[in-house]
Amino acid sequence: MPTVSLANAKQFSCPAECTLLDAARTQGLVLEHSCRTGRCGVCKAKVIHGQTQPIKFEEALNNEDMQAGYILTCCRAAIDDIELDIEDLGRLGSIKIQTLPCKIDSMMKLAPDVLQIFLRLPPNNNFEYLAGQYIDVIAKNGVRRSYSIANSIHENTSLQNKLELHIREVNEGIMSDYWFKEAKDNDLLRMEGPQGTFCFHEKPARNLIFLATGTGIAPIKSILEDLNNDQQYVDPKNIYIYWGGRTPSDIYWQPTFANLNINFQPILSRASEGWKGRQGYVQNAMLADNIDLTDSVVYACGSDKMIHTAKNLLISHGLNSINFFSDAFVSSN
Repeated sequence: MPTVSLANAKQFSCPAECTLLDAARTQGLVLEHSCRTGRCGVCKAKVIHGQTQPIKFEEALNNEDMQAGYILTCCRAAIDDIELDIEDLGRLGSIKIQTLPCKIDSMMKLAPDVLQIFLRLPPNNNFEYLAGQYIDVIAKNGVRRSYSIANSIHENTSLQNKLELHIREVNEGIMSDYWFKEAKDNDLLRMEGPQGTFCFHEKPARNLIFLATGTGIAPIKSILEDLNNDQQYVDPKNIYIYWGGRTPSDIYWQPTFANLNINFQPILSRASEGWKGRQGYVQNAMLADNIDLTDSVVYACGSDKMIHTAKNLLISHGLNSINFFSDAFVSSN
């Protein structure tokens, strides 16, 4: 059975026809990832030595990536012993993925096309997660969709084991039709999680920059709640939030954290009558503010287009690529 070696000297074995990502997880190691479908590119890694074979189509890779030896760990298996230029994510390896029943506790519209859903977990459950992670919600018909958790585990305790989700309406979406037309309090569902590797990383950089589009603000809200409860990781850092929407109603949340020094910039991508704030794209607005990217860590969440554009742009302006963390939202009907 092939052995996979990582840049921090950790190793795991990879059975035939098992993706590198899944093989690592079954052996207690978590590699950076998000969508697990080959579309977001978060799990991209360079093969230093050895051969792999594709199991799924690597949609997020271009010809240049492939020629340079990059693969997606959620799409490939090892043919022989290989070495990758990535490290595992440490503490995420101790987080146990569970499938639990849950009930809709409450629903409220945050915007014309965004619902706030609170899911109530069973009493005395041991569900643990890191701020920034997401869950899969499984409906009665077996349809499964991924949603970021919008409240931190600190806030979750005060909310009596409730998980907050921000759900955007998708035209003709199967799960979206359920949420916006059929869902009611106390509906019984199932959830599986936590999933993903989007979470806070302890870095010495002075500037923390958060980029979000749409409901991509949800995991960022969770991370900020966590930091507000334990500011040792952010004091005296500067925190910048750039949140993009199309219309003013898309900016449905305001950060109010007593213990954090936040510069909040809502930005619209379309001109809107009466809007006196900034317009354009979040990554361009952030660059215009001349923040020292050589002393920054960036967390980006939202559309995969924004993620890819922002990463390339910010790295070209001085950001170290290892200081860019992302969670790309890929659409499903």
